[in-house]
Amino acid sequence: MLKQRILTALVLAPLAIAAILLLPTGGFALLIAAMSLQAMWEWSRLAGVRSQPIRIAILAATALLLALLWMIRDEPVAWVVVGAGLVWWALSLAWLARLSWGAAPTPGNAGWKMLAGAFAVLPAWLALVVLHGQAPNGHAWALLAVLLVWSADTGAYFAGRRFGTTKLAPRVSPNKTRAGAWGALVVAGAVALAGGWLLGARGAALAGVIVVALLTVLASILGDLVESLLKRQANVKDSGALFPGHGGLLDRVDSVFSAMPVFVAGKALLDLFTPT
Repeated sequence: MLKQRILTALVLAPLAIAAILLLPTGGFALLIAAMSLQAMWEWSRLAGVRSQPIRIAILAATALLLALLWMIRDEPVAWVVVGAGLVWWALSLAWLARLSWGAAPTPGNAGWKMLAGAFAVLPAWLALVVLHGQAPNGHAWALLAVLLVWSADTGAYFAGRRFGTTKLAPRVSPNKTRAGAWGALVVAGAVALAGGWLLGARGAALAGVIVVALLTVLASILGDLVESLLKRQANVKDSGALFPGHGGLLDRVDSVFSAMPVFVAGKALLDLFTPT
């Protein structure tokens, strides 16, 4: 499985990096919109939506909302949407504390889970599009945001394998450990230090980038746990089988959805108080 994961990553990572750095923001927005729709398709399965026509209607509604968000991306209201994503992920802590909530396969619970999916996916898409389109260096900052999540996943995996004994949330995800969480923070902190320096942050601004990065990593862990809870309640191992060794698309981007609103909001505060 590890060999499969590495081979898949070696193929996908260069393509993702090239897309972030080389695509104009419009093209990049379309690409991650397609990924967001695939993620919502997988989320609807985990939520317990069985009807194919209803799942297709959910995708159509999501596509319309993405188009609307594109039109208001430069307006102040866009930050309200990003803030709604932050609020949702804060509220998800209560869900993790009460694991039985929403577990019954009822239409009502499926509806609530789809609402949660909308608050997870749409603000993250908008946050990443806004970041990518910012001048100067929006493409590079977007790459750094994604690299933080990737490096955190890598650090968590290897630190967990080497040092992991105490489980982080055994009732939600038995494979995650506290050592893995520390590994994620250490590796992502190093990436933030290097990335922030290369992007011109110095002194207090660089320290701020590192703090924002660490908060982003904590949010990414939260997103991973929430998807693990969804899969546990749906009694499935993966959200799909799109990528060999990696599962579905949602299995790869759950951390990104929770991380992006935190990173983009944090960077906006840094730009406000410590312009670089």
